[in-house]
Amino acid sequence: MEITPKVGKDEVIAKLKDDGDFDKQRLKMIRKLKDNMFYLGLLQMASAHKHIAGNISGVSHSVALEKCQSYLLVRFETDLGAGIRALLYILGLAYCFIGLSAITARFFRSMENVVKQTRKVVEIDHSTNMETVRHEKVWNYTIADITLLAFGTSFPQISLATIDAIRNIGKLYAGGLGPATLVGSAAFDLFPIHAVCVVIPKAGELKKISDIGVWLVELFWSFWAYTWLYIILEVWSPNVVTLLEAFLTVLQYGLLLIHAYAQDKRWPYLSLPLTRTERPDDWVPAEASSCKHECNVCNLSEMHQVGEDEIRGVVDIFSIHAKSETVPSVPGIDDPAEYSHKDIQSNITSEDSHVLKLWKKQFTDALVFLGTVESTESRQLNNVYLRLARIFWQSLLAPWRLLFAFVPPYTIAHGWIAFICSLVFISGIAYIVTELTDLIICVTGINAYVIAFTALASGTSWPDLVASKIAAERQTTADSAIANITCSNSVNIYVGIGIPWLIDTAYNFFAYREPLRIQNAKGLSFSLLVFFCTSVGCIAVLVVRRLTFGAELGGPRLWAWVTFVYFMSLWVIFIVLSSLKVSHII
Repeated sequence: MEITPKVGKDEVIAKLKDDGDFDKQRLKMIRKLKDNMFYLGLLQMASAHKHIAGNISGVSHSVALEKCQSYLLVRFETDLGAGIRALLYILGLAYCFIGLSAITARFFRSMENVVKQTRKVVEIDHSTNMETVRHEKVWNYTIADITLLAFGTSFPQISLATIDAIRNIGKLYAGGLGPATLVGSAAFDLFPIHAVCVVIPKAGELKKISDIGVWLVELFWSFWAYTWLYIILEVWSPNVVTLLEAFLTVLQYGLLLIHAYAQDKRWPYLSLPLTRTERPDDWVPAEASSCKHECNVCNLSEMHQVGEDEIRGVVDIFSIHAKSETVPSVPGIDDPAEYSHKDIQSNITSEDSHVLKLWKKQFTDALVFLGTVESTESRQLNNVYLRLARIFWQSLLAPWRLLFAFVPPYTIAHGWIAFICSLVFISGIAYIVTELTDLIICVTGINAYVIAFTALASGTSWPDLVASKIAAERQTTADSAIANITCSNSVNIYVGIGIPWLIDTAYNFFAYREPLRIQNAKGLSFSLLVFFCTSVGCIAVLVVRRLTFGAELGGPRLWAWVTFVYFMSLWVIFIVLSSLKVSHII
């Protein structure tokens, strides 16, 4: 048994003090160690943060360098500042849009020649055995509007979307420039183009849709096109596109053609039972109004020029608005506006020589124009600023004029060769537009969808504006001017989005067995909803104008301009709301 020694009170107190001192010292050391560890941790965290920040900065810097290494023409572009590069690329984009408007004038004239094509029909009266020969038009007006006019003027958007799809082939995500540009183009077609067409007729002049049934068919398929796009993005297979969906999108363009033609011919069960007034015999009347030379501002579709000799008889073959003068008929030449008085006076004996002379004259006029950009109209202007502005504008057009001289005269093969060549030039310009847009996005960091809704949609839709303006100005009815708007919107979806999606989905299906995914589908869907709401307001005003004034275009000047402002306001609303949504601001 162990006996514990007795310890006195004083001894216990002394031991506790010693233990307390030790604990105090130990606690002090622990606290000091903790403090040192805390500061060490801070230093380590700071060092790590600096290291991470350095890595992030390095990655960002390398990404920036990688982006800046992209250039359009020469590597020297990468040495310029971001602001200078952005300015140069934006100016280049604007210049491409000027080229699109200029080639559209050429395209429109070739399309007129295609539509004017006729065929010889021989009919025999069996009672008298007499032969009757008549010439009937090959093209139906409605089909010409939906195919030649709408497809041709929408070709810049279609080319841009197709090029964007080919560049993204093999990727799981579709390019965003194509769909966003086509949706933005729909808004531009519906609002600004309607606004311009309303004020084009002279004061008090009314131009209405002669076949309201065909227009309703075209309007239905136009709205259904964007409803179908919304269904694909949000309902059927959200955020992805399958091969079946892409195929059905393209197929509906054929259904539009069949339905519109059935309505035009009043086929049973396929047409609306509405009355109509007959359209004029000529798609574009011969007595079409010319461009008003008293206007101080030259519109974008004009490329009129007069040579050094200032002979009024020399008619610019690029100008749709050039005045047609009474000239003798020359074999092989369908349009007297294609040649000058010198050509008439020369004894030309064959159609081939006519064509060669016309083609040669295109280059001659273009080369002369490069050295002489001041036309007679410019010299007659009293205002020096307007004169300088016109000279500057003609200087901008001069290179395009020389380039488009390579397009053959539209008298060859009823205008088909010039029509196809015009589309080839449009595709080339669209490719440059795509490259410039990528560089602008790279340099500025602006959201691609915002650029597509605004600059790309407006620029690539300029041919639509030019074509509708010309149709509203030169035709006696509003059918083609308004049909170009509604049909272009349908073509934008069924062909402009359908074909690129079909290319990408087919490749992904056979290569990866995967569908095509859509980036920022929510933002695109929101833009479609805004488009629907604003378009209802646009169509409602057209209906009110029909009921009030008896026509969609023209009428009292005051109300025409009120309608213009209203349509432009709807376009601004669409642009602002759509841009804010895709930028994740709202």
